[in-house]
Amino acid sequence: MAEFFGSITAAAVQASPVFLDLQKSTTKACELIREAGSNGAKFIVFPEGFLPGHPTWFHFQPVSSPISNELNLRLFKNAIRVPGPEGDAIAEAARDAEAYVVMGVCERASNAPGSLINSQLFFGPDGQFLGKHQKLQPTAGERIVHWGGWGDTLGPFQTEFGPASALVCGENSNPLEIFALTAAGTRLHGMSWPPHFRSAADGTSLMPQTSLLAAQNFALMSKAFVISACGIAHPGYAEDLGLTAEAAERISSGAGQGGSAIIGPDTRILAGPLDGTTEGILYAELDFDQWARQKIAQDFAGHYNRNDIFQLRVNRKPPTNYVTADNTATVEQFTERLEPVEENATNDAFVPELIKP
Repeated sequence: MAEFFGSITAAAVQASPVFLDLQKSTTKACELIREAGSNGAKFIVFPEGFLPGHPTWFHFQPVSSPISNELNLRLFKNAIRVPGPEGDAIAEAARDAEAYVVMGVCERASNAPGSLINSQLFFGPDGQFLGKHQKLQPTAGERIVHWGGWGDTLGPFQTEFGPASALVCGENSNPLEIFALTAAGTRLHGMSWPPHFRSAADGTSLMPQTSLLAAQNFALMSKAFVISACGIAHPGYAEDLGLTAEAAERISSGAGQGGSAIIGPDTRILAGPLDGTTEGILYAELDFDQWARQKIAQDFAGHYNRNDIFQLRVNRKPPTNYVTADNTATVEQFTERLEPVEENATNDAFVPELIKP
């Protein structure tokens, strides 16, 4: 396949799910995918945990409170299984849209069905499930319900436009993950963010500022196009989470929410950011000549680095939960798309077979 230097349209979806309802959220996601596809989008990114919602209640409620326990149970019952009918529906919508889709989900772990993982699912324009990324380290209150992911899901998937990657929320600020994906050659990167998070000293959310800064930083380091999709609070959010009047007023104003944006390899904002009261789809044209221009000047995993001085090792072997007495592995982490490897991120061997030219 010839190397791609043309242009495509990308889309960042800023929307709320049908809170903790997997089937209805899937239906909404499929509608949004088809809408984006009808407007020419070839790469579509959704917010964090869009199926079926993200556990932001830990910002407001004690972890062992009755309301938290009830919401935890609803999240568990509505978490997506891969493979499953909801994934099949998303794949069909991706095929109808003729687009790649990065979908933020709360996933029931295939090797430990009592555990949940904060994941992104990848679908191709032919309706194929391409794989997933699992957030390596849950952030703050997420750790109450989310298990950490594994290195076997850290890496790009192939598109005709070049390698594409995705990370969840705070991972997009992790310099080692950024470098690992840069070394693997990513040219398109999807970021999935929640409706909001508490980040300031006074407890307010700085998500729009943080997500935009992270997107521009990722673009600066990797020279990839960045499609950053942020969530917003769903209707009835304050009631569902039992918020105080003060917190409910802050949420209803849209403060600290949204901020979806699309960033070029030179860190320029190509579209957005959308404000926290807006549900919609953001579009931008991506000219891959701009990727090449920036890489010529700075390739942090190539000519603009000293690999004899700086090296990063990435463990991409899936874990084994337990072994039998004869030392035979019995239950292993499910992975669909990548063979496990353990290599230097500064070495060509780090790039999985799937994305080698």
